[in-house]
Amino acid sequence: MQPEKSDAEDNGSTVKEFILLGFSNLPKLQGLLSGVFVIMYVTILVGNSLLIIITKFDPALQKPMYFFLANFSSLEICYASVTLPKILANIWTQDRSISLLGCAIQMYFFMVLAGNESLLLAVMSYDRYVAICNPLRYPLLMNASRCIQLATASLLSGIPIPTGLTSTIFSLNFCKSNRINHYFCDVRPVLKLACGDTSVPELSIYVAFMVFADVPFMLILASYSKILSTILRLPTAQGRGKAFSTCFSHLLAVILFYGSASIAYLRPKSSHSANIDKWLSLFYTMVTPMFNPMIYSLRNKEVIEALRKLLP
Repeated sequence: MQPEKSDAEDNGSTVKEFILLGFSNLPKLQGLLSGVFVIMYVTILVGNSLLIIITKFDPALQKPMYFFLANFSSLEICYASVTLPKILANIWTQDRSISLLGCAIQMYFFMVLAGNESLLLAVMSYDRYVAICNPLRYPLLMNASRCIQLATASLLSGIPIPTGLTSTIFSLNFCKSNRINHYFCDVRPVLKLACGDTSVPELSIYVAFMVFADVPFMLILASYSKILSTILRLPTAQGRGKAFSTCFSHLLAVILFYGSASIAYLRPKSSHSANIDKWLSLFYTMVTPMFNPMIYSLRNKEVIEALRKLLP
């Protein structure tokens, strides 16, 4: 059961654990929320696992684009698994406590995986740029070893900054309330509970967002400006439509990921509301990973054909 006493400020002691309030302000909807979250999690696991399987074993999908898609689907599964199982456990047991170490681990992996996804989306846009703007050099520039190098670089580059940011935040003392008005250990809700000067971690958050959002997004914009220019110069409407269709799914995934994250993290402090932040976070932690397999399947004839072979 949830501890009755949850404010460290009552006795001036340092916080030993946090309480994730989550959606406890909606007691009559706990059963409904539990059912919805279970459906979403199963959909994320099944949808992304199917994409991984077909891109691994279908000969028609042994292409760089699908190699990166399999990596992206793997990240989506891990990304959702950082938060959803804990949310469900909190609802089912009504024990919303999480240790400082558990909170730090959850925050760390959430930031690492979010950064990995952002960087991988930039790599995927580069793949589309080479395929459309330099088709003759595509087999050379995007060979198997280069694809592995790019995927590995996007994964490893997402580790250092979250490591430093998590260490900085959890080196602070938490002597205020230990109630986190969120359903997972997100950076801002945790930082609100810290004592003393938080200017360094606040600055670090913006630096991290620039590295993992602004820089990759600018690279994606640069890639798509070149892609659009090339597509518009194609002589036939059929050729333009075919070229654009290969980019549509990725472009929609970019809009969903960066759009929701930007609204959540770049809004002015004055407009921040804990309840609104929770619902916005649902979009990029659960809704986007759930829809991405559909986005990449519905408009892709090769993926649809591979799914038909797998699921006769």
